[in-house]
Amino acid sequence: MLLVNTPDIPGQKIVKTVGLVRGSTIRAKHIGKDIASAFRHLVGGEMKEYSEMLNEARQIATKLMVDEAASRGANAVVNVRFTTSSVIQGAAEILAYGTAVITESSEEIH
Repeated sequence: MLLVNTPDIPGQKIVKTVGLVRGSTIRAKHIGKDIASAFRHLVGGEMKEYSEMLNEARQIATKLMVDEAASRGANAVVNVRFTTSSVIQGAAEILAYGTAVITESSEEIH
């Protein structure tokens, strides 16, 4: 499955638009990591626990989006976007979304 954040794919022609696809997950850290992050917030530095949590959430949301696109017969998703929102302190929702399409190589089209 090809994922791009552009409306088209060089060398490919979109032959069918399948529609909007999305994947969403809500992730939270456990209390030990939350305490470590709170300490870093006071003294400064990267909050690695939050970075890891958000990276994992992006991967999960992307997989869910790709799974939906594949189940609908798409071979690519264009205009991929991510958005995040805080649900409660220490928990965040990540939403991945885009337009599922069916593409063919420009060379295959006569």
